[in-house]
Amino acid sequence: MKDIKTLPTTPGVYLYKNTIGEIIYVGKAKNLRSRVSSYFHSSGLSPKTRFLVSHIADLDFIMVDTEVEALLLENKLIKQHNPKYNISLKDSKTYAYILVTSDVFPRILAERSTQRKGTYFGPYTDGMSRFEIMQLTVKLFKLRICRTLPKRACLNYHIGLCSAPCIGAVTDVQYGEQVRGALEFLSGNTAPVVRLLEREMAEASSKRQYEVALEKKKQLESIYILSQRQKVDLIKKFDQDVVACFVQDNLAIINLFSIKKGVIQGKKEFRFEFEDDIVRSFLCRYYAGHAVPEEILLNVACYEDEGERVALEDYFSSLKWGTSDVIDAGRGARVHLVVPLRGEKFALVQMALKNAQFGSSEKILEEIQSALRLPTVPRVIECFDISNLGYDYIVAGMTQWVDGKANPAAYRRFQIKSVVGKNDDFASMKEVVLRRYSRLVSEGKKMPDLIIIDGGPVQLRMAREALATAGVGGVPVVSLAKRDEEIYVPYQDAPLKFEKNSSMMLLIRRIRDSVHDYVLAYNRKKREMRVRDEFDEVDSEKKS
Repeated sequence: MKDIKTLPTTPGVYLYKNTIGEIIYVGKAKNLRSRVSSYFHSSGLSPKTRFLVSHIADLDFIMVDTEVEALLLENKLIKQHNPKYNISLKDSKTYAYILVTSDVFPRILAERSTQRKGTYFGPYTDGMSRFEIMQLTVKLFKLRICRTLPKRACLNYHIGLCSAPCIGAVTDVQYGEQVRGALEFLSGNTAPVVRLLEREMAEASSKRQYEVALEKKKQLESIYILSQRQKVDLIKKFDQDVVACFVQDNLAIINLFSIKKGVIQGKKEFRFEFEDDIVRSFLCRYYAGHAVPEEILLNVACYEDEGERVALEDYFSSLKWGTSDVIDAGRGARVHLVVPLRGEKFALVQMALKNAQFGSSEKILEEIQSALRLPTVPRVIECFDISNLGYDYIVAGMTQWVDGKANPAAYRRFQIKSVVGKNDDFASMKEVVLRRYSRLVSEGKKMPDLIIIDGGPVQLRMAREALATAGVGGVPVVSLAKRDEEIYVPYQDAPLKFEKNSSMMLLIRRIRDSVHDYVLAYNRKKREMRVRDEFDEVDSEKKS
């Protein structure tokens, strides 16, 4: 089973599986790592939950952007897989949508199914927010809510909430403009309405009309719920695949989300050594053995021009429908390759890319843990280097990397204090490591998961002595020698050698290079400051 400590801390959905790979439980989380950990590290679990945990053999997860999206995706996956341990724990209701019908004079209503013709918005996990959004839409755009057109104007017309197409008080063209405004508002173009409500709320508050101001505030909160892009539950009449490729160093990570009629079925992850046209090659190989959807969303184009795109679409269409002449054969629509730049499709691609990026960094960190035999995945890595250009310019630097990415806010520079008048990199390294971690100890802050020292076995020994003096001798520390890119580890005379262009070594070298560039820039700055001071001193003497 996956190491729980490697899970992301983002919102998402987790899927527990048994020994034969069946999904036995689906849950949502605001923080995936924290929520999943609670199953295995909590003593207050119910008997039913303890029984569930005893049957968990593996887990999978899908990251999303918001807790609302996690809730929606959880609901859909439960309905799709009907997991054994969700049956008595989850309400199987369907969240309701807002529907604007396709009648001659469209009406607005709440609807749980999506069978009726019209334009759907949602679903909405909060029934009160859905109700307030509908009420606000009716108030702003005066749409009818009646089941059938009455022969006389209803109460809504008399209180200014309907334009009464039933009695001809508005033409079909005028009513159509109202409907278009409502559709645009429900689609997310809420900025004009938000500005209006904010102005009205401020005016009501200044006049001490607090009940009116509170009503405006509730309407603004409902609009905020509306503006959250609920990309995990799109209503579609066709199937889609979302393919996102993330390249790091020489490794290509491809994440594929399958979407059936608007419902995310799950994700697949593939890893390849990077090569030119990796996305095109993957698509051709993958769909030769899998069902082809009507639409394939991509984060990068896998074609050079329009002609190549059409040729690829012809090829995938022939795989899907069994003929290259799809339209004439009457077998269905063509397969489309799309690189979206905005909207819901773009949000789907970004979600897939986010999962691919996480998988890339996570895999490399796990490789480092295994290769260096570390107790935990090295999420926080700190690296040290010394720079000297003569006795007067000895400085040190430290860079910090979190989850495989540089964290410049935590970078630190050191001016050597104990080594004066001599060029001693070993003593300098011991000083800065001792200063860094003695301070963390005194401030009660967390130690890194791995320390990397730029240098060989002597620098490593100095760092270990400093850590022991600081009282944190158990923190993993290694050194990276520049000449042959070898890694020295404690209690082993011979260095470890790995493939120089492996993902693991590429990341370690990037970390080492980051501190080298950082400390060198600091050294140059110190020299420039001294030259400037000497120049100012000479200039002052000339003037005197």
